[in-house]
Amino acid sequence: MMRFDLVDLALFRHVVEAGSITHGAARANLALAAASTRIRAMETSLGAALLTRTRLGITPTPAGRALLAHARGLIAGIERMQGELSGFSDGTVGQIRVIANTNALTEFLPDALAAYLARNSGVSVAIDEHTSDEIVGLVAEGAADLGILSGTVDTGDLQTFPFRNDRFVLVAARGHPLAEREAVTFTEVLAHDLVGLDRTSALTRFLADKAVRVGRPMRLRVQLRGFDAVCRLVEARVGLGIVPEGMAHRVARGLDIRVVPLDEPWAARDLTLCLRDLGALPVFARDFVMHLRGGSSSEGR
Repeated sequence: MMRFDLVDLALFRHVVEAGSITHGAARANLALAAASTRIRAMETSLGAALLTRTRLGITPTPAGRALLAHARGLIAGIERMQGELSGFSDGTVGQIRVIANTNALTEFLPDALAAYLARNSGVSVAIDEHTSDEIVGLVAEGAADLGILSGTVDTGDLQTFPFRNDRFVLVAARGHPLAEREAVTFTEVLAHDLVGLDRTSALTRFLADKAVRVGRPMRLRVQLRGFDAVCRLVEARVGLGIVPEGMAHRVARGLDIRVVPLDEPWAARDLTLCLRDLGALPVFARDFVMHLRGGSSSEGR
């Protein structure tokens, strides 16, 4: 008879979402040896492999995908229960799982998140970064309670609400050939060296895909962890950068750089909140969505 406890199910979800047992164990706060033992015991109890193991990581087998769907449903149900019952205790209310693209994560979420958490001491928020295309599938699968992505992406049957508006722009050092242009295309930018975020960031992967589509390589000379550092190296003439417009204008006040509009339809970033069912979220998670929406009471589509 199969005997999986909640620790098993949570661990399995973390392992699949992280793509490795090592990283999944860390997310579940378990030692690697203990996590590996639990996964093997689950497979033995089921009588079938749950994971396919390769040098590049793990992927779920058909049995693993079925288990993952059930695990996500059960864990979500428990989190909803905790949220509904939170008013009867002084303990931790629960956790909200958010997946966001680079622009939302760096430019808009920090302030909104700080304001919400200041008023909700029992709530924690786990945030992962993905491209907008990836976010739709992950939210639909139940990997997150809420996604924040580009409004240009087809969200299918997910509920959506408007969030913020911004756009990506080019930043260039004073005197660079593109610095005084009224606007530039991405193809023109690709003729020069670039400074950007590391290759695992959603923005870098998004731009790399756009570069492939126009048939030009993206020459990243330096990869960094934040947009402020990108702009400082742009000022030092290491290369050009592509960053959110709001952040670019704030940083430009203290640096000798120029902000140039990108003449590309994808540069506009109308950000959207997406989720499976607002009414099915725990109370604290619904409150978080309403907080991000600015208290609007309009219905999502």
